[in-house]
Amino acid sequence: MKIVVLDGYALNPGDLSWEGLKMLGELSVYDRTSGAFVVERCKDAEVILSNKTVLGEKEFAQLPSLRFLSLLATGYNVIDTVAAKKRGITVSNIPTYGTSSVSQMAFAHILEFCHHVQHHSDETKKGRWAENSDWCFWDLLEQGELFLGWCWLAWLSRFWDRACLGRLPHPAAG
Repeated sequence: MKIVVLDGYALNPGDLSWEGLKMLGELSVYDRTSGAFVVERCKDAEVILSNKTVLGEKEFAQLPSLRFLSLLATGYNVIDTVAAKKRGITVSNIPTYGTSSVSQMAFAHILEFCHHVQHHSDETKKGRWAENSDWCFWDLLEQGELFLGWCWLAWLSRFWDRACLGRLPHPAAG
């Protein structure tokens, strides 16, 4: 089976191994693939793994061996799923891709919004903290006053808890 990864750098900038996929068939990994090279690189491929490369009817028509296309991300916006279905190509994605990092980023933004960490750092570097007679300044919003903060907290806490405490399910657990 021929497997092609069209834009592997987005998923693996060098810190992971593709060895597991090599055990499944002939593997070709490209860091990035522009539209002009899709068909050439995927000729005779049965499986394509992609992240950002746009694939549609034009490409599918020239790839008769293609049976499975997986997006290494959460969406399908770069794939013409109607054309894929018409040609019998199964399309999948990774619905939990980035779950922990998204929840971490949400908390970071909520806390930045409340506490203005960058502003605080910038003002301290300008001398505002040291020049203040009380050695402090109050340019923050208490999180308890934010309904939005608590809504996000309730929704994201399950991911935060799992990420912080190592309770994320193992991929093999299904």
